[in-house]
Amino acid sequence: MGNIQGPCPFSGCGSSDAFSWETEKKIGKCFSCDTSYPHKGMLCEPWAAEKYPLKNGRKMTDDMVLKPDNNMFTVADNTASDGLEYRPYRGISASTMEFFKVKTNDHKQVYPYPNGTNKVRVLPKNFDYNKGFKADSLFGSNLFPAGCSRKIVVCEGELDAMSAYQMLSGGGYINPVVSLPSASPNGNLWEKVTPYLDSFDQIILSTDNDKRGREVAEVMFDLFPDKVHIMDHGIHKDANDLLLANQGRAYKSNWFNPKKYSPAGFTAGAEDWLKAVHEETPYEYTPTFSEAINDVTRGWVKGGITVVKAPPGTGKTSVFRAAQHDLVVKKNMRVGVLHMEEMKSTTARGMATYHLGKNVNTAEDQEFYGVTNEQLDIAISEVVEDNKFVAFEVNPQDPIEDTLKQAKYAVTVYGCDYLFIDHLQRLAYLSGVDGATAALTELGVRLVEFSKRRNVGIICISHVNDDGKTKYAKSIEEEAIMLIELKRDMKAEGDDANYTKVEVTKNRPYSRLGEAGRLHYNPETTIVKGV
Repeated sequence: MGNIQGPCPFSGCGSSDAFSWETEKKIGKCFSCDTSYPHKGMLCEPWAAEKYPLKNGRKMTDDMVLKPDNNMFTVADNTASDGLEYRPYRGISASTMEFFKVKTNDHKQVYPYPNGTNKVRVLPKNFDYNKGFKADSLFGSNLFPAGCSRKIVVCEGELDAMSAYQMLSGGGYINPVVSLPSASPNGNLWEKVTPYLDSFDQIILSTDNDKRGREVAEVMFDLFPDKVHIMDHGIHKDANDLLLANQGRAYKSNWFNPKKYSPAGFTAGAEDWLKAVHEETPYEYTPTFSEAINDVTRGWVKGGITVVKAPPGTGKTSVFRAAQHDLVVKKNMRVGVLHMEEMKSTTARGMATYHLGKNVNTAEDQEFYGVTNEQLDIAISEVVEDNKFVAFEVNPQDPIEDTLKQAKYAVTVYGCDYLFIDHLQRLAYLSGVDGATAALTELGVRLVEFSKRRNVGIICISHVNDDGKTKYAKSIEEEAIMLIELKRDMKAEGDDANYTKVEVTKNRPYSRLGEAGRLHYNPETTIVKGV
């Protein structure tokens, strides 16, 4: 296995030798910007596709390659730096500039970030000269310690943050104001700043009321559902416009009485309806590992819950494993899993079994089939690289709320396209038998709302009794957009005992119902395939 050092492929770094590239596995990591390659949402220099080719001959898509005309991290700052000083700009005083350590000259304005990098604004509003800037921290957060006040204001831009701080100043109180590094922050930012923002009782968004502003609000709501509030800017676009209009008193009044954010709202008028048609992707799907299932369902559907029903001993977890490996490795999806009845090592070995095509579910199996520890480690690393396969746990003292919280975190921070929950009854038992049905009813309703709003697919296992009835989870079946039933003849002998029939009994998106082929379990490899 070859390992070489070279220039970082990512547009925001600029390191000439900190990138470590494994030539056989075709994965790498830059130890300057601390970023793995490849990863979802990456933006690379145009030469990266040839120097660091993707696995299996995959080509880089257009959105992975740097476009010099529209990316803020395109080139290094080569503008003059002489004469930089704390000077007033767009209503922001020199003293406010000095507090935030923002310097300006006739050409540019420089915003220092807590991570040690600078963001440059070439005047009046050009952000192209920012090679090396790392967008993984909040502007101004180093000036306000965690939990230093009950409220914190989050803006979209640095000028807005300084404007808001200036309008809120006075009275001897600390009024923290920070800004996002960009209008489209990534999961890496949210992962790093979540503990900081969560230290405040109330998070007030002072953002634009446009698509990007609404997307930020959605993410913040998922991470901090009880804390997010919205500032009303009235006829003004942002905090700096309010400062320039001498509306500081109105801004402070709205800061005292912000509206609690709710994702619910009305759709009215042609503009709203057309926006829904052209921006939403209802019932987006990814084909499963079984062509017969795809013929009936088209695939794993996003924007709702799919419930996989079967009696104990039918091999539901094995089916989930096949689906998860197929989505991650063959369909290039990001998957989060909640497997409550197995250890993390069991999950990892199960995925490695599919990746290698050999049974490595235990150390004994691994030794018997001649798989070395190095081969095992490589297989697991290839499945989980770039956090595309993540597992999460829930607090047994509050399983319903914590499942929702972890699901939102998996989607917001790790960018998961699909979530697997194995199994619903376990959550019910943790909730207590007396309240199990009510708990799962609440969970189902809230997961459906979340899956539609964030366009994520949620796939759940549900145990059934001998009569085919689910225990405690009937309400989630009713909320589900698709029901898939697995049936196996427990009395069958020989290889016949390894076949499972698949039947689709509910299919809201595409209507087709009925038999969807069979699945075969290979007891030697422990691998499930569609037949």
